[in-house]
Amino acid sequence: MSVQELYGQAAALHQRGQLADAERLYRQVIKAAPKAFPPLHMLGVLKAQQGKAEEAEGLIAAALKLNPQDGSALANYGNVLTLLGRFDEALQSYDRALTVAPDAETLRNRAHALQSLNRPGEALASYDAALQRDPNDAQSWFKRGVLLGELGRPDESLASYDRVLALQPGHVEALNNRGYGWWLFKHRYVPAIADMQKALALAPGLPYARGGVLHLNMYVADWSRLERERAAISAGLAAGQRVARPFMFQALSGDPAELQACARLYASDQYPPIMALAHDRAARKGRDKIRIGYLSGEFREQATAILMAGLYEHHDRDSFEIIAIDNDSADHSAMTARLKQAFDGWIDIGGLSGTQAAEKIRSAQIDILVNLNGYFGKHRMDVFAHRPAPLQVNYLGFPGTLGAPYIDYIIADRIVIPADEEQFYDEKVITLPGSYQVNDDRGRAIAPAPSRSEAGLPENAFVFCNFNQSYKLTPATFASWMRILKQVDGSVLWLLEAAAPFAENIAAHAAAHGVAPERILFAPDRAPDQHLARLSLADLFLDGLPYNAHTTASDALWAGVPLVTQRGTAFPGRVAASVLTAAGLPELVTDDAQAYEALAVRLAKDKDALGTIREKLRDSRATCALFNTDLFRRNIEAAYHQMWQRWLAGEKPKGFSM
Repeated sequence: MSVQELYGQAAALHQRGQLADAERLYRQVIKAAPKAFPPLHMLGVLKAQQGKAEEAEGLIAAALKLNPQDGSALANYGNVLTLLGRFDEALQSYDRALTVAPDAETLRNRAHALQSLNRPGEALASYDAALQRDPNDAQSWFKRGVLLGELGRPDESLASYDRVLALQPGHVEALNNRGYGWWLFKHRYVPAIADMQKALALAPGLPYARGGVLHLNMYVADWSRLERERAAISAGLAAGQRVARPFMFQALSGDPAELQACARLYASDQYPPIMALAHDRAARKGRDKIRIGYLSGEFREQATAILMAGLYEHHDRDSFEIIAIDNDSADHSAMTARLKQAFDGWIDIGGLSGTQAAEKIRSAQIDILVNLNGYFGKHRMDVFAHRPAPLQVNYLGFPGTLGAPYIDYIIADRIVIPADEEQFYDEKVITLPGSYQVNDDRGRAIAPAPSRSEAGLPENAFVFCNFNQSYKLTPATFASWMRILKQVDGSVLWLLEAAAPFAENIAAHAAAHGVAPERILFAPDRAPDQHLARLSLADLFLDGLPYNAHTTASDALWAGVPLVTQRGTAFPGRVAASVLTAAGLPELVTDDAQAYEALAVRLAKDKDALGTIREKLRDSRATCALFNTDLFRRNIEAAYHQMWQRWLAGEKPKGFSM
């Protein structure tokens, strides 16, 4: 058999997916004709298909030495370099390929390399050029939609997904992404759920889709499949399946072991450790100040910033240098202006890749990098995966373990993480005295209070309230609330307004419990100062499980509204207990649903008892530990000192109590 015939057989086997047999024949051809271009090239392509990118790179590079102007080989070489993360070289190879044989696929792959190099404008132009050549290239439309979403151009992003689905109605990723787009960009849950359910039906194993669909149903209080789906997610996690994202799952589970399993799966899948950047221990020993970097995507009028602002200002500048690491969140708000005055330095990373951002943080010689997002909001776990600082700390934004080996510590208190549950946290636990939750002693700005009628409330009713996001509300909590309402004549429940069909579903649930739907009232979204002003009109805040009120709990207390909570079984469900204890109101913490309901009813019926609680809250607000920012500052700085001294001494992270 001639070399040409042997190569033909190899190519046919390759096309049929019989890679091992094809490789054997390709190697026979190369042995017989070592300077033959086609077998070297195609064996390189085959090795790339097998996931052996380094071997593929050597083979295709050898082929290109024989035929440096082959457009297909140049394009494939770019693809292999992309797999190896060598995006600059990949771009050069794609550009050479396009001068020889311009085509839509190469333009699309070039756009991907440009995205990886954090050149989104050029990437978008490359996708558009691909679509000019082939308007029916569904993958270019899809990737264009992803990029436009990242660029904050939601309407164009959704339109791109529409084009994908017009070309390929069963394109699972486009359905899933369009669903997320409807949710995140437009807050339209009905089309979001429809798209994501269809994607899940087409691909039952679609990563994180099951948890995503259930999370969206929770937003609109559709609990019809809650128990079944919740059990399926638990079973999936037990089997090591990627069924739910950690942030979404926290509102569904009170099991700390299960929450840890979810976080570990997500971290290893989405943000595995990357080769750690080097840090010179000896060079840092002589510094007078510890350099703390607070990394956040929320340096604006948002809960994390509202809680943290006073701490940034109070930090001891003789011992610490405080640097903001901003993931593109700064705006023109008064809060951002205040924060910019509070920090010693400000590093913008929003437009940087994970590698670029990590190198910038390392170059700034940050000693302790504090993760204020975790898996919430505009987080940057990809940056932490590079370990750009010697010590990395999980604090405040995500109430649970991140399940990642490169996060050294989590800051907590003994209520949210009891000593016998520390094994459910991959981080070493630092236990602060009082509450782990920082608060700003300058308080929250409060606008002039409206009247009850102006706020849409009946003048003489007893007003129970809960202003948590709607996804935190579960049937068990709602049933407790309905039992409370039925025992307190003339009472109403005031909830935060959410997108349709939340109100309709809540009305139906109330009626099913024998409560008139008109007793459920809804507060529209307002600026924080206006929200706090109207919050003071409520009589009693009713908390929920498995995810408590967190910032909303301290908001209520600052506004003078007592809060009744039930202690949960995991960190997210214990925060209100921590906050109330630090506020000097442990008597408002209960341990089961029966005690919780009885306390709420008693306070609603006993004006003197409630008045005593409100007076105690009013008198203690200026002196209690919860709102003593400088006391908290001293505690957390002592923790920073201790963890830093351990690192300087070459010791491994170790949990401790302050």
